[in-house]
Amino acid sequence: MRKGLLICFMIVLGIAWTTSGALAMEYVTIGTGGVTGVYYPTGGAISKLVNQKRREYGLRMTVESTGGSVFNVNALMNGDLELGVVQSDLQFQAYKGLGEWQGNPQEKLRAVFAIHPEAVTILAAVDANIHSVADLKGKIVNIGAPGSGQRVNAQDLFAAVGLKEADMQIEGIKPSESASLLQDGRIDAYFYTVGHPNGSIKEAVAGTRKVNFVPVAPEIVDKLCKDMPYYAPADIPVDAYPGVANKEDVPTFGVKATICSSADVPDEIIYSITKEVFENLDELRKLHPALKVLTRENMLQGLSAPIHPGAKKYYQEVGLL
Repeated sequence: MRKGLLICFMIVLGIAWTTSGALAMEYVTIGTGGVTGVYYPTGGAISKLVNQKRREYGLRMTVESTGGSVFNVNALMNGDLELGVVQSDLQFQAYKGLGEWQGNPQEKLRAVFAIHPEAVTILAAVDANIHSVADLKGKIVNIGAPGSGQRVNAQDLFAAVGLKEADMQIEGIKPSESASLLQDGRIDAYFYTVGHPNGSIKEAVAGTRKVNFVPVAPEIVDKLCKDMPYYAPADIPVDAYPGVANKEDVPTFGVKATICSSADVPDEIIYSITKEVFENLDELRKLHPALKVLTRENMLQGLSAPIHPGAKKYYQEVGLL
């Protein structure tokens, strides 16, 4: 009887080994953002690359739609996520104990790599006559849900131009709902810090209510970039949005989306994920238009938290550090 049980156990063990390529499969979750943004498909693209080698690495990656950068940092620190997409400005603030984490630095936060640039995008209804940031005064403006990156970016912009939230009727709704609210006349404008092209903005542009992007003046962009070095100048490509009122690319400022982790996540897991992403950049670039600009060099920009030792090991092996 015991011999028979032992044989059965060894057969099951052999099947498990053959199927997975390892005795145990590690499950890794990457926190992203709303399903209409670029975070979610970016997380899916990274997961697809890693899961193609799941037998070799013993890793299975899943994607979770979340509330965005602030949520992801907190979930990483609580051990609820292994990886998360975080805006470069919020990565800086979290590690330094600023902003949402005032006086409470997230010292275990670790950077892995940067991905697509994200432009602070303001989309307004043409009939609302909003042609500059100052024109937002007196309007109904959605700056995003509490805990979202675009809300922080909007607040930084208001401070730079001398606007107060009390000057507007502020809404705090997810960007995925903003297009329909704008088209229904329930808001005059909304903020969305996002890579382009973007599905929600395409939806808003395609509606019957005409819309336009609101430019950010060069002197304001310069001030923001000087005061907060995680910001950089950016342009919104109008060619991606047929029907928008603007005729030329629209100047603004932006951040970078970065992949972050925790110091508690084992080095070998982060090493394997980093290696797979960097050695398959051509495939990654094809998985979403916002990822076309990726290079091995610009994926190490915008990282203000210490680089995770697992990622650092790979970068040193290939001469990037």
